Amino acid sequence: MTDIVPAHRRLLLPLLNTVRHGSRSHSTCYYKCGNACDSQVPNTTDNPAIGDVIEGAFSRRTLFKAAGAGALVVAAGPLRSTPAMATEMPTEKWRPRPDSALTFEPVEQNLLDELVTADGYQYAVVMRWGDRVLPNAPEFDVDAQTPEAQAMQFGYNCDYIGLLPLDKNGRRALLVVNHEYTNEQLMFSGVASEDAPTTPVQKRIAMMAHGISVVEVRRDGRTGSWRPDPAGKRNRRITTDTAFELTGPVAGSEYVRTSADLAGRTVRGTLNNCAGGMTPWGTTLHGEENFNQYFGASTVVVENPKEPRNARYGISTTKPPGRRWDQVDSRFDITKEPNEPNRFGYVVELDPSDPTSTPKKRTALGRFKHEGANVQIAEDGRVVAYSGDDERFDYIYKFVSRKRYRPGQDKASRAHNLTLLEEGDLYVGRFTGDSPAAQIDGRATLPADGEFDGTGQWIPLVKDGKSMVPGKSVAWVLTFTRLAADRLGKQLDAAGDFPDPTKVVVLDPAKLPTRMDRPEDIQVNPVNGRVYAALTNNSQRTVADEANPVATSFAFDAADRTYKERVGNRNGHVLEWLETDGIAGDDFYWRVFLVAGDPELPGTYFAGYDKTQVSALSCPDNLEFDPAGNLWISTDGNVLSTVNRADGTFAGSNDGLFAVPTAGPERGHLKAFLTVPLGAECSGPLITSDARSVFVSVQHPGETSGSTLDKPSSTWPDRATRRPFPRPSVAVVFRTDGGRVGS
Repeated sequence: MTDIVPAHRRLLLPLLNTVRHGSRSHSTCYYKCGNACDSQVPNTTDNPAIGDVIEGAFSRRTLFKAAGAGALVVAAGPLRSTPAMATEMPTEKWRPRPDSALTFEPVEQNLLDELVTADGYQYAVVMRWGDRVLPNAPEFDVDAQTPEAQAMQFGYNCDYIGLLPLDKNGRRALLVVNHEYTNEQLMFSGVASEDAPTTPVQKRIAMMAHGISVVEVRRDGRTGSWRPDPAGKRNRRITTDTAFELTGPVAGSEYVRTSADLAGRTVRGTLNNCAGGMTPWGTTLHGEENFNQYFGASTVVVENPKEPRNARYGISTTKPPGRRWDQVDSRFDITKEPNEPNRFGYVVELDPSDPTSTPKKRTALGRFKHEGANVQIAEDGRVVAYSGDDERFDYIYKFVSRKRYRPGQDKASRAHNLTLLEEGDLYVGRFTGDSPAAQIDGRATLPADGEFDGTGQWIPLVKDGKSMVPGKSVAWVLTFTRLAADRLGKQLDAAGDFPDPTKVVVLDPAKLPTRMDRPEDIQVNPVNGRVYAALTNNSQRTVADEANPVATSFAFDAADRTYKERVGNRNGHVLEWLETDGIAGDDFYWRVFLVAGDPELPGTYFAGYDKTQVSALSCPDNLEFDPAGNLWISTDGNVLSTVNRADGTFAGSNDGLFAVPTAGPERGHLKAFLTVPLGAECSGPLITSDARSVFVSVQHPGETSGSTLDKPSSTWPDRATRRPFPRPSVAVVFRTDGGRVGS
């Protein structure tokens, strides 16, 4: 058990140098996404951007004044394209539960190399990088790593966490964890920088450190702590060598056949698994996110300008991949295997209860940088899954299954439910503002509906088994989903391509999907049914967006000691929406829930709550709900760029986990619950059904610029060892008195 650190004392914050996009270090930008923000934005369309839409929904001065007043009217019902408030929702749907108040004192900002919890809580480490997963795995030795050992040990950079019960009293469960990516500087001695070469053995170790771990865990006595069972019969490691089955319309198509898989139905491995979700039938879902960075070309690959399949996904056609895995496995060279990238970028479904089962890549949900997927059962029994494409200016999607869910865990029902994600309709989201221009006067006057909001539509890409892109098959749409979404509402030739890519003609503006600010986790509130989406940031906005609060951050000007506006949505925001015709419907009403950043500065908004009472938040990433319907938000880049200094340095705080009520008088009262160690990202939050345990993934501790295994900036969690170094770990936080977390 780790000692408790005083949680809310005032701390003197050191300065951080060379913070880049959002507030990530150079190392994080390189290893996590292959420096995506330094590359051209893959979406080159002129489709409406969410910043422009929100600008049409509220003015900056209106937002600032209303946010401080705490007088925002909570809408009582969903809206359509008709006048605001035309339809009312039953009042009890919006009423907070009696146990929904968040009673903990918020953690102060800090840059400590420690997991700091709120007072009255403590934490324990459940699994660390290198811990034994399979019974025959060797003890971890950082100086004697092998690919074979890593394939049996807990992988690197844990992210999504799933917990599936194994008994009725909640004492045994299966812990399912994603391993998103590797940082070779912090894994191997002698790797001094991002561009330093690694050996073939080190490359193979890194490949085995990706994937998924399944570990049986047990509750520790009557506490909220849990411990692993290394002898668990269901324990399993899934890596880049594990066989996966392609399912759905893409399986067997010409787009996924390779020299090693002429049938196009079996894929080796999964890459960059970020967030995920659990299904009612007992499986877990895992999003393949920044898969593009693992591929490149040994010789220049010339693409059809009408259909830039690789460029649209950020895959280099002019240079080898940065990790150079092609040196040990030629499938990562698109010159040799042009279709191999098309076999990644899907939602993976895993049955953790069966260690012999083959994981499935569910192509019916489309191919893009899936942050994750979360399943809900619609009113008519169909399955609905939302997913964000984590890229600057890319889209939000919704999948609706063709078949209907069968309740129960009997063998026949479960076998049926295991096929639900194989076929269905795929939609892309369009967000439009609905506040009339005459109501936006810049004098703190709220629009008539009392919200900064709008309406939206789900535009079909695949409907009733048919492609909605003329000239393109369903398999093409689901393999090149980004390209398909780009083509909606526009003039196409007989082949489904733009006649002239430099002169795109819009035929139907109502069918243009909305470009978002890096949409990541999307979750449905189990209490009120509203959907919440984290949009992490977008540092690459143009001057044209400067009038938009969501697209603006503030820099300190030392000359006159004031904050100056600058372009870029560096801190992100959270949207919420309500489906107006049921969760499987085509229309929704949306509104701004949070605009992240320093609450002491203009341009931030916390659902109308008094900003002097909230914690500072930046770069919302993963979302979770407790049983009372409170939203929990983990961050990825929380060193607030809004407080940068004129000399290029920044003050701020480590990433963490925040909680905020979504209804009632406390709606918008955001509090920091914990912060993670220096250089780490807080991800994968999971709250148990009895609300006695909060699991978090402490990803990449010590991932600051210049930090290496030999000279790490963090030594969490094993400082007492002879040679301390950072180890990504899953931790569990619980109350010292055994009560429910949060309330």
